[in-house]
Amino acid sequence: MAPLLRELFRRYPFVTVTGPRQSGKTTLCRTALPDLAYVNLESPNHRQFAEDDPKRFIATWPGGVILDEIQRVPSLLSWLQVFADDHGGNGLFVLTGSGQFLLSDRIDQSLAGRTALLRLLPFSLDELGSADAAATGVDDLLFTGFYPRIHDQRLDPGQALGDYVETYVERDVRRMLEIRNLSAFQRFVRLCAGRVGQLLNLAALGSDAGVTHTTARHWLSVLEASYIVFRLPPYHGNVSKRLVKSPKLYFHDVGLASWLLGIESVRQVRTHPLRGALFENAVVAEALKHGYNHGRRPALSFFRDSRGLECDLLYPSGGRLLAIEAKSGATIASDWFTALGRVMPLLPDCDAGVVVHGGDDHQTRSTGEAIPLTEFSRRLARFDSAA
Repeated sequence: MAPLLRELFRRYPFVTVTGPRQSGKTTLCRTALPDLAYVNLESPNHRQFAEDDPKRFIATWPGGVILDEIQRVPSLLSWLQVFADDHGGNGLFVLTGSGQFLLSDRIDQSLAGRTALLRLLPFSLDELGSADAAATGVDDLLFTGFYPRIHDQRLDPGQALGDYVETYVERDVRRMLEIRNLSAFQRFVRLCAGRVGQLLNLAALGSDAGVTHTTARHWLSVLEASYIVFRLPPYHGNVSKRLVKSPKLYFHDVGLASWLLGIESVRQVRTHPLRGALFENAVVAEALKHGYNHGRRPALSFFRDSRGLECDLLYPSGGRLLAIEAKSGATIASDWFTALGRVMPLLPDCDAGVVVHGGDDHQTRSTGEAIPLTEFSRRLARFDSAA
């Protein structure tokens, strides 16, 4: 994303980089724009200065500045807008924040038309490869996840992800929701992990967690806004079949989902009944990262009709669709291509299909090709170029 960040900084007064905590936003901004001043608004001194005297605070950085954790002083956005309008020009401020629920409305109100918006998720597979990460096998990746610090510091995933849940998910999200019954919320988050790759039924999810349907919907929306989970919508196109209307539920980081499922080792991943669902989660999240890292907001979807015919992921680019199946097995099987062969003719814009699997082999069939998970982002890049 670094080249895109630099280009947008030349073209806009503001660039806003959002994403989950510990996804690498600060490292990205400071590395891509090393000549800019840097201020972390988590610092009490900087935060108080920005709150007490915003006009003078902004004037302190005439050459441009990276303002980290901008959600800590959301009122500053209005003053930044005034400053940018008065001074004109581009390349003034880079804003980072992990609280999408705090930032989105403020940005829409104050910086509409003045900021480019980038979303940074944890490492993509290509980034992980170039980072010389310790986790390389499929089961290792499903267990460890993609948060940069775990790989950079060679941290124990169980310890690091447990701390992440306690520090960020339970503390930050709980504070935003003013949750009094922490045990119900913890149960709700773990139940979400148990539904990875499944059609979302909020009534059943709330019932299992012991909360109302309304509470479940509210809790899920905040988990989405804090970049913990996301919903994959069903495909709705010009298809003469009855399609399902419920979305599927996934986690932005598959390692976090594994931890919430109680998985404590790579060996446990290999035999876990949800291994296939976790692999599918990794594939869908990788497609999302690929789009975000190139400045796109990909309208990903899945296909499923009332008879159960399903394709795990539809990736759009240039008016075309790439049909994608996720198979966690390592040995390519003929029936892996069955769904592609039945779904692709139903989609007028779909002329390519791929099976992403957990092995190392490549294979091309009349319906599509089979590729390892590690080749997936490069396959998406080729599809983008062709489209």
